[in-house]
Amino acid sequence: MWSPSRRVVRPRTARLRGRRRRSLAGQVLVLQLAVVAVVLGAVAAVSVHQSTREFRDLQGGRMLSVAESLASTPIVREQLDAPLVEQVLAPDVDRAAALSGATVAEIVAPDGRVLASTDPTRVRGTADLGDSDAVRGRGWYGDVTVDGRRSIAGHVPVLDTDGRVLAVVTVSENYPSTWMLLSGSGARLLIYLGIGAGLGAVGSVLLSRRVRRHTLGLETAEIATLADHREALLHSIREGVIAVGTDGRITMINDSAVALLGVEPGVVGRPVDEVGIDPGLTEVLLAQGEVEDLVITTATRVLAVNRRSATIRGDTANGSDRHGRSIGTVTTMRDSTELASMQSQLTSHKSVTDTLRAQTHEFANQLHTISGLAQLGSYDEVTALVGTLTRRRAEISESITAHVLDPAVAALLIAKTSLAAEVGVRLDLDPASHLRALDPALSTDVITVVGNLVDNALDVSRDSGAERIVVRLQDEPDLLVEVTDSGPGVPPDMRDRVFSRGVTSKPDTPGGRGIGLALVRLVSVQHGGTAVVDDADTGGARFRVRIPLG
Repeated sequence: MWSPSRRVVRPRTARLRGRRRRSLAGQVLVLQLAVVAVVLGAVAAVSVHQSTREFRDLQGGRMLSVAESLASTPIVREQLDAPLVEQVLAPDVDRAAALSGATVAEIVAPDGRVLASTDPTRVRGTADLGDSDAVRGRGWYGDVTVDGRRSIAGHVPVLDTDGRVLAVVTVSENYPSTWMLLSGSGARLLIYLGIGAGLGAVGSVLLSRRVRRHTLGLETAEIATLADHREALLHSIREGVIAVGTDGRITMINDSAVALLGVEPGVVGRPVDEVGIDPGLTEVLLAQGEVEDLVITTATRVLAVNRRSATIRGDTANGSDRHGRSIGTVTTMRDSTELASMQSQLTSHKSVTDTLRAQTHEFANQLHTISGLAQLGSYDEVTALVGTLTRRRAEISESITAHVLDPAVAALLIAKTSLAAEVGVRLDLDPASHLRALDPALSTDVITVVGNLVDNALDVSRDSGAERIVVRLQDEPDLLVEVTDSGPGVPPDMRDRVFSRGVTSKPDTPGGRGIGLALVRLVSVQHGGTAVVDDADTGGARFRVRIPLG
């Protein structure tokens, strides 16, 4: 496949080497003539086979008829027991062979002993009756071996008045040689040769012109060199590269793309939507146009994708009519999973910083108030204020820790509650929530899910009318994380893509490239779960993440 900006330039030394070697057109002509020779050889083999079958069927019937005629001769039946049977029956045997053109005619005893023969040397010898049924009283014709040569023979039994087999009359003719069979079909073979050679020469010329036009005048060595360089270049690139034709089929894929997409190496030539690629990435691969640094999450990875249209920019001086024609798209991708994790960590640190800043601001205001009351001597009011602040802080902690037994998740929710209050948003934990203490690894993933969903809800709820976020956690039968916000909601056409693409309204800051929801989906899928979004009952959006336990 040609790259989008590739132009074939043949060095002068390569062209000189191409002239000294046999051209591609010459190689095609030689190959075509070889094919013609093979076809003619096959035709000759078929012709010999058919001639052999015809000879067997025709001559087999004739040998059987001659054997029946000889067996029905009265003298044969009467003189079988004569002392000089080979001399008595010799004239009749010779006459039968002469009239039929048979090679050998014989009268054989039931035990295979030759009684009379056109070949005196075979008398008293043993005849090969093959699979003959004549000794069982039935006529037969088929292949036998006579003096080491394959022959077609007819066997007829000589019967007495009681139906007992007295002898067997055998008449055989040797099969003609292969040369004789070919010479008999010589006229047809010459016709086939002429037609085949003519069509082969014309086809070779037309094919060589077409090959030269579509290969831009390159010879086989140059094409092989370009292909080798392309393969070495593509498979040495760390980035994944996949090319898709205009028909939606994969035309090229390198080793890195196979590993990143989790597909089999032999997917070249198959439709993109049938090889098991993530649906979000499949949509990108089948689209047209150019894409830069699009973030897509699959089941196990976060990929940064770039796509460009591929067009042919061959040498128009060679008569190529494909110049400028689109041949599909070339998509490159790099693994950004580690980068996404780092962005998530930066987001977490930023969230902690914002939480500490909010609490610092809140405590500073409270300390200033206490200081002012102390200066005024209103010590009872100081006591009452401190009691109120302590009670309020305890209520927030108790309302969360009573339902969330995992310390890390509970601490995150307490911090997010303070942060939400600082920006004017109310964060509530659903009273029906219950979360037991989790395994440390799972607890870390739950913190990632809850933190990103709450941050996303804070961003969309702070400017809305209700300014309220509700978090619900359940651990039976599966782990459920549900965050409902009071924002404008997610349009229906974006719900299938919001978790898999860099869709965001945040500024271009660390963690603000739509990676939060992508990480939520990545964590859920890695655990075999799901992440969906729909409309909340009170307006806004409801994000629901379900992770199987056990």
